[in-house]
Amino acid sequence: MSGDDDSSGWQLTESDPGVFTELLKTLGVPLVVDDLYSLDPASLAELQPLHALIFLFKWVAGSSNEPSSGGQYDPEFPGFFAHQVVNNACATLAVLNAIGNIPGLEKGPQLAELLSFTAGMDPQTSGMAITSSDWLREAHNALSPPSAISLEGLDLPKTSEDAYHFVVYIPYAGSVYELDGLKQAPVRHGPYSESGEGWVAKAREVIEARISTYPAGALEFSLLAVHDDPVPRLQEQLAQLQASGNQAAASELVVKLANENSKRERWAFENSLRTHNYLGFIHALLLNMAKAGALEPAKEGAKRALQERIEKKKKGEFVMDED
Repeated sequence: MSGDDDSSGWQLTESDPGVFTELLKTLGVPLVVDDLYSLDPASLAELQPLHALIFLFKWVAGSSNEPSSGGQYDPEFPGFFAHQVVNNACATLAVLNAIGNIPGLEKGPQLAELLSFTAGMDPQTSGMAITSSDWLREAHNALSPPSAISLEGLDLPKTSEDAYHFVVYIPYAGSVYELDGLKQAPVRHGPYSESGEGWVAKAREVIEARISTYPAGALEFSLLAVHDDPVPRLQEQLAQLQASGNQAAASELVVKLANENSKRERWAFENSLRTHNYLGFIHALLLNMAKAGALEPAKEGAKRALQERIEKKKKGEFVMDED
């Protein structure tokens, strides 16, 4: 969740699987994050083993502090849970609340030390310890767009923007839990069956109940899945199939591997664009346009296009954003 309060040096990050996956890599955790567009069994089966679901939704000031979707607070939750004590840290906090409750998970030395240090702390103190961690804040900010221009000291009127917040759904001790850093304690949504789909069947029920509270057609939420990196498993299966001479099945795995590798290349490219400082490029572009006499016509054209869009919106006409 972000707002006008002090963020203590934590910058905003995007709800993007490439951002989350890169953060996990920095933390030394061998998991990946993917967008979820459906909660149907087939979509979830492709991501098994599935360790956590991260739900992003529009946060409304003054929201009820009661547990969501019929759950109950569990103040005796024995796992890891930290409160969000500063703005803009909710994405990384959601990740930590998820991976801090996965048994036997491989972790980098700094993360392992931090989780060990916070063991036994109450949620508020844990949140303070986490957001006071310089290395973690740096890892988080490394995936945020650079703040190239500062508007401080200009006495500009403050504007309110929509704030979004992350919560996590995980299996723990036979029950599905919701971990929300803005809530007083983890919310227990009840036990799940170990047979069939396991915990994700119960999680689907809870998340769908929550989504149903939004107006029809609302797009103010998204869902991310935290799961094992499939590449090592696919590489091992491919080697076995090639050794056994099963070329047909091996060809299918080659395609799957190529898709996974292509996705990672796209994530890396998008992350590089996301964190690049374009101020120098923009300055050089405007300077050359001015020298060529093209800047003023471009500015007037942009003004006309903006005015046309404003007039269309006033008339209630559909306006498609253009690059």
